[in-house]
Amino acid sequence: MLRRHAFWLDLGVVLIFAAAGRRSHELDGSVLGVLQTAWPFLVGLAVGWIAVRRQPADRRVWWLDGTVVALSVLVVGMLLRLAGGQGTALPFVLVATGLVTAGILGWRAVDAAVGARRSG
Repeated sequence: MLRRHAFWLDLGVVLIFAAAGRRSHELDGSVLGVLQTAWPFLVGLAVGWIAVRRQPADRRVWWLDGTVVALSVLVVGMLLRLAGGQGTALPFVLVATGLVTAGILGWRAVDAAVGARRSG
């Protein structure tokens, strides 16, 4: 179902997360502003997707793919923010973890449930 669009849905989660964060801090909501905030997490997204795609298709499951991608987005993103002198305060890390994990695993869980219901 949505699996073939997985990368784009994950990309959307990261961009919405960055846009929402900028809005909550009353920062510029332009495309360039959102990309400026999102870039460390987008690098993490790319790393996660490279790791997921290296696995044989018959060994891939939705929750493991989502966990790998979400962890990569968060760990790589936070490390790049830290290296760039950007904030990595605990409340930010906790909010980012909740939102990114819920988004990346959430759409996969819904897709898996709909797929199971259709086939069962």
